[in-house]
Amino acid sequence: MKSYLECIPCFFEQALRAGRIATDDEQALKRLLDELGKKLHQISLDSTPPETGRLIYRMVREITGNPDPYRDLKRQSTREALALYPSLKKTIEKSDDSLLTAIRIAIAGNVIDFGVNASFDIETSIAEALAGDFAICDYSAFETRLAETEEILYIGDNAGETVFDRLLIEQMKKPVIYVVREEPVINDATIEDAIQAGIDQVATIVSSGTDAPGTILHTCNSEFREMLDHSAFTISKGQGNYEALSNENYSIFFLLKAKCGIIANDLGVTQGDIVLKGINTGI
Repeated sequence: MKSYLECIPCFFEQALRAGRIATDDEQALKRLLDELGKKLHQISLDSTPPETGRLIYRMVREITGNPDPYRDLKRQSTREALALYPSLKKTIEKSDDSLLTAIRIAIAGNVIDFGVNASFDIETSIAEALAGDFAICDYSAFETRLAETEEILYIGDNAGETVFDRLLIEQMKKPVIYVVREEPVINDATIEDAIQAGIDQVATIVSSGTDAPGTILHTCNSEFREMLDHSAFTISKGQGNYEALSNENYSIFFLLKAKCGIIANDLGVTQGDIVLKGINTGI
């Protein structure tokens, strides 16, 4: 997905939000925004938003000297999600369609996104995802591909959200390779974050090799790219991964909440909608 002019003020907002979490040094924050402004002319609208996000969060780390500004927030998000895990597990087990319910809950967890939201209500998001309709729902194709596959490649998104991914992984009852970021960026999950959520108990955790807030393939390691090339069933969580992968020629099921108006427009849905969208599935 390309960038739009409306993305530019969002880039500055994200930079300032991350900067304020990283430091209270006003001069450092001014320098951060100045440096982003200087680089603005180099940002092509043909690039994906995660490519610019990668640049922004590298600048945040370098200028503030804080390598992981969201670390405490990530740990807190995961603890709060783990507290909900037992009741959500029961909700899935009691539902008429446990797989679809697990998908809904996994998508509800996508609201845990400090890149887009300064605050959010996870329990409200869960209630809305369980009660509301999908704007796009390629569930039949998802079921078919799941029945046919021997292994799932699951590209994760945010820390805390990983707990909700775990619920879906448990429900799919197939071997899963769970993909995380190589280095901290926003509140995206790293190996450490995935382990805190218990993903290591239900899947094999690997790094994509990127430090971008999305799976930008040319920044990923060869091991992950080979996995993607050979994957018969790939799940991609969240907006950043959608932005980075939606124009790639792979068979992928995207699970996300359309939190951004630009992404909602790209998908042809309304902001706030939940989406299960398959591309190039051949089903």
